[in-house]
Amino acid sequence: MRAILSVFVICFLLSCQSQKSVIKPNVATLNTQPKLVVGVVVDQMRYDYLTRFYNKYGEGGFRRLMSQGFNCKNNHFNYVPTYTGPGHASIFSGTTPKTHGIISNNWYDKVSDSYVYCAGDTTVQSVGTTNKAGQMSPHRLKTTSFADENRLFTQMRGKTIGISVKDRGAILPAGHTANAAYWFHGADEGRFITSTYYLETLPSWVKAFNDTGAAESYLKEWNTLYDINTYTESGSDLNAFEGGFKGKETATFPYDLKALSKTNRGYDIIKATPYGNSIVADFAIAALDGEQLGQDNITDVLTVSFSSTDYVGHNFGVNSKEVEDTYIRLDKEIERLLNALDAKVGKGNYTLFLSSDHGAVEVPSYLESVKVPSGYFNNDAFKKTLNETIISNYKAESFIKNISNNQVFLDREVIKGYGLNLIEVQQALVDVIIGYPQVYKAYTASSMTNAEFSRGVEHLLQNGFNQKRSGDVLYVLDPAVISYSKTGSTHGSALNYDTHVPLLFFGKGINTGSTLQHTTIPDIAPTMSALLGISFPNGASGKPLEFVLEN
Repeated sequence: MRAILSVFVICFLLSCQSQKSVIKPNVATLNTQPKLVVGVVVDQMRYDYLTRFYNKYGEGGFRRLMSQGFNCKNNHFNYVPTYTGPGHASIFSGTTPKTHGIISNNWYDKVSDSYVYCAGDTTVQSVGTTNKAGQMSPHRLKTTSFADENRLFTQMRGKTIGISVKDRGAILPAGHTANAAYWFHGADEGRFITSTYYLETLPSWVKAFNDTGAAESYLKEWNTLYDINTYTESGSDLNAFEGGFKGKETATFPYDLKALSKTNRGYDIIKATPYGNSIVADFAIAALDGEQLGQDNITDVLTVSFSSTDYVGHNFGVNSKEVEDTYIRLDKEIERLLNALDAKVGKGNYTLFLSSDHGAVEVPSYLESVKVPSGYFNNDAFKKTLNETIISNYKAESFIKNISNNQVFLDREVIKGYGLNLIEVQQALVDVIIGYPQVYKAYTASSMTNAEFSRGVEHLLQNGFNQKRSGDVLYVLDPAVISYSKTGSTHGSALNYDTHVPLLFFGKGINTGSTLQHTTIPDIAPTMSALLGISFPNGASGKPLEFVLEN
């Protein structure tokens, strides 16, 4: 018996020794992750700007991201409306307005019976200016961003900094827990500011940057970077489809920004030129040093939104020489940012993605000139028709409280007072609206709430419909029909010109290649979360793009 016991003990010890030799501790170390994640958003960038201007780009900017990173060529927004606020929120939260709640830039608030701004917050104060331009925060964003999840995962040791010329372009990507978000206040100041939501005073590096007079240096001539005759990817410089600046008769190069600033809101004119992107790149590079981003093994997040492309697009239109020059110059700024990341964080130590918050339509008046169906929608005439129909059909005063963002908001108390059924009134309006010229489709809030659409425009509408914040009736205009001036471009629709935008991944943990597989904007944040090994944003509906990530 003793011999058998001895054999058993020896076998047990040998087994333990064997297990020790083959079982390795599964310890996750933070230094396997990138030291810095950089999320770049180019405001109003159609996918075809990558291909249309490709031969004008250098090797170090967009081309480097495309050749050394991963290019998702069939990337789309999966909701409407395609605006700046919802776009930035969706990219970084991994979900759509249905969940994150940012249904537009501005929207009619049913509770307060007033308009609200997606980043506006009167409970906080401006920092860096006495102007109200600093009264901003992410408080209307209902979900977390992947930057928030990184902060939570690292016990708040990983930093998050958001930067843009637009407040919403800096605030919404950075999320709720950001160390700071900074945006450019023009007017007569020309400086980057923030709010007391983040800080009580500007850090010394931000004050130092503002004191350099960077904004003043960009009040200079804007002419084409290269010979304008080589800009063969855009239309003629002088045409009837562009807005231009006050104080200049024609929307043609060159532009004396110093002189024009006097009649175009001072330093704000910089936002509407390529130099707005330049000053954002300047500030982002300064932030790398000022915040010591990517200098240890705990992942930091930097969000950078280049918004001047949007201002230029709205003013001059998709097919303008100004848009082409802006993207040629932005390519140089992307290269400069990448070079700074290489030098300050180190090649192979950071991960970067680049996308856009929406695309843009060709100027309808231009499309009409080349016989492409398009047009302009008259909101005032539309509202008048609806009001007259209600008065005629119901023998009642109008119970429309608001029409905005292609949505109709009804006065439910008035409807109740007349003893009418809300759902029936909604449907009656849909029946009227669908017969209106230039309207493609119309749906009730009831159908958005009770039905489930898996494809088509209806699916995109549903993903953009927030039950508490959206209207009673939603309508969609015909392709290339917009409510806008007859010069310049805009966006907001469910059409490909607004939904098809770039998605480039680059750097640590990213495969090299491309795909035509359909991807969506909400896939970006879960992909970043999967790369970092952290929780997905709490409302995320997208999926990680496995083919983008290295095994």
